[in-house]
Amino acid sequence: MNIWLINHYAVPPQYYPLARQTYFAKHLMAMGHQVTIFAASTVHNSDKNLITDGAKWREETVDGVHYVYIKCKDYLGSGLKRVYNICEFAWKLPGVCKKFPKPDAIVATSMPPTSCAMGIRLARKYKCRGIAEIADLWPESIVAYGIAGPKNPAVIALRWLEKRIYKRADAVVFTMENAYQYIRERGWEKKIPESKVFYVNNGVDLNLFEANRQRFPLEDPDLEDPDTFKVVYTGSIRKVNNLGLLLDAAKKVTNPSVRFLIWGDGDELESLRQRVEEEKITNVRFKGRVAKSFVPSIVSRADLNIAHNTPSSLFVYGISFNKLFDYLAAGKPVLSDFPCGHNPAVVWNAGTEVKDPTPENIAHAIEDFVCMDKEIYAQYSQNAAAAAKAYSFEELTRKLYAVIEKQP
Repeated sequence: MNIWLINHYAVPPQYYPLARQTYFAKHLMAMGHQVTIFAASTVHNSDKNLITDGAKWREETVDGVHYVYIKCKDYLGSGLKRVYNICEFAWKLPGVCKKFPKPDAIVATSMPPTSCAMGIRLARKYKCRGIAEIADLWPESIVAYGIAGPKNPAVIALRWLEKRIYKRADAVVFTMENAYQYIRERGWEKKIPESKVFYVNNGVDLNLFEANRQRFPLEDPDLEDPDTFKVVYTGSIRKVNNLGLLLDAAKKVTNPSVRFLIWGDGDELESLRQRVEEEKITNVRFKGRVAKSFVPSIVSRADLNIAHNTPSSLFVYGISFNKLFDYLAAGKPVLSDFPCGHNPAVVWNAGTEVKDPTPENIAHAIEDFVCMDKEIYAQYSQNAAAAAKAYSFEELTRKLYAVIEKQP
């Protein structure tokens, strides 16, 4: 089959680390299919543009994967320039796509919904199978995080577009297990039957994870200290991540062997470092940012990896954080300090969750792991490794292809 993967942000991982489409492309190609990824030329969260010579589009093969970049205007942050960039990619997409051989299937990703809608429209034009992949619930995310109210005109317009995508797609793939509950809550189940909705979560490339673990060992005295119980967090350190709660929990931990080791960067890092110094929080170490290639080495030497986030109404539908699958691949227990409708680590009994995330409850949950029976701890670790195999991109690609090849 000739398969197009349309995703605004899916540039090669060397530029932007979210590599879901790249992994799908590689495994689909290994199955004998031809794959092209269409993406915007702009690299999210950076000032880099992959087209600087005035060309309207450019194709490139990176690590065996065929990418087509569509020239879009630069932006930083989430202002009007980003809105323009999002719309620009969608309206330029048809003009570039017509230069390539007709596809047998199109998988178009939302976020953003505009390019997803255009991908489904192109599938109808080419009379091929059109799959809407929903990686983020828009506009529900806007409402859940208080950016706009449910009656905001932009939210109403996006809600109309969202429903239209689900209706017109041959199939809808969510990265959240309980997403059909969301469709029921909208009252859309008559127009969007459950039979056309599927679940393919995020995951991990186990071969790459193991290769990086061997090739990029991080030398760090705290990771190598045999006398401490290492609680590891990797990820962004921004206000939305609420790492201050972890500092509050660290102050409540009474076991002197516990160390919180935090890798990442963000606009709250310096203020949190100042808190650690001023409040004399002696069991927390901020390690700064590291390349993603070092993450397998870090999380594999943790005693407990912590999936930390601010509770959200969106989590009732499930989660698909990329870091969670790195944690599972590490083969170590995972503590999630927020309630969730479907948490792969909890479903696989690879860890536990704190349903009421107060500092005291998080501290108690951590100390439970410190004092845990060795056989129970080992079972959590084994379950984590088993879950990682179930969420390997080799397995996830098989699930995606089953949706692609399914006849209407």
